[in-house]
Amino acid sequence: MPPDQHDGPHDALLDLLPDGVVVADAAGTVTVVNAAARRLLGPTAVTGSHLREVMALQDQESVDWWTSTEPYDGLGSRVGLTEQSWLTRDGTEVLVTGRMTRPVRFGPVQHVALVVRSGRGRARLDRDRSDLVATVAHELRSPLTGVKGFVTTLLDKWDRLNDDQKRLMLTTVHADAERLSRLITELLDVARIDTGRLPLYPREVDVRAAVERCVRSAAQGTHRQVVASYAEELPVVFADPDKLTQVVTNLVDNGVRHGEGTVRVSVEPVSTPFAGVLLRVEDDGEGIAEAIRSRVFTKFWKHGVRGGTGLGMYIVGGLVRVHGGEVEIGDSDAGGARVDVRWPSTDRR
Repeated sequence: MPPDQHDGPHDALLDLLPDGVVVADAAGTVTVVNAAARRLLGPTAVTGSHLREVMALQDQESVDWWTSTEPYDGLGSRVGLTEQSWLTRDGTEVLVTGRMTRPVRFGPVQHVALVVRSGRGRARLDRDRSDLVATVAHELRSPLTGVKGFVTTLLDKWDRLNDDQKRLMLTTVHADAERLSRLITELLDVARIDTGRLPLYPREVDVRAAVERCVRSAAQGTHRQVVASYAEELPVVFADPDKLTQVVTNLVDNGVRHGEGTVRVSVEPVSTPFAGVLLRVEDDGEGIAEAIRSRVFTKFWKHGVRGGTGLGMYIVGGLVRVHGGEVEIGDSDAGGARVDVRWPSTDRR
């Protein structure tokens, strides 16, 4: 049958599916091939052909699909094919999974139904994983090198070092260990945000006290000036205190990293679009062009020449959203970037 013809309304409906569908009868003759399957498998994917001809795929070792899977042979209890990666004649990767129907348990196969989909989604996932591995390796290498170097020096030259030298080395090791701990926490939070399993323990929080602690801690770790201003009366916010601290810390650290001078933090009450507070962090760096602001909250996004994991703003966006808040990017009066976080006073999850 020509590939643009259908046996009936069911075939037309199958053509609407995004994934390819191939069905063969007990003799291996293909009875159904939808439009997506024809597009992925090529001109041999037509009804009336044998399943072996339609599924003319090979793996990376040039083993063909039919020989490898033996859909009509093998164990009599087998009813499904796990998803596997295969290559078409032109080298395109496709993912194939399937099911065999047997009228009688351990009896002959009556139908083989296969689903074929593009491997591009998995390729993107593989690239994300590679980016993650590269990012983690890069970020771990520097502090681990420092820890190893100073610990080796302490072990080899302990008796020849004075107390000030030992204290300096141990302080540096402690700072590098804290950096490693933060990276691990970031990675865990990314995984939990992606899977929707981020644990939250929200309650009413004094937002001024929380922000002051973050600003004070950030100011101690940089030569740049970090200043904060607060409205006279601020409502409490409904937040997991640790997650709120993480959001503020990430925003201030980001401002310090990309700014040139002063990082300004302000907190004021808001009533729209919901009751809560507006937390604003501004720097005087080069800013973020409006065309790319939507990418700021994606994984591994980096801007400028300064380092970082590219996960901080992704975590900020995820933590704000799971609390029912909002976050947006703008321009600061100093010419840099402005990040506005609206955090609710009530439970909006």
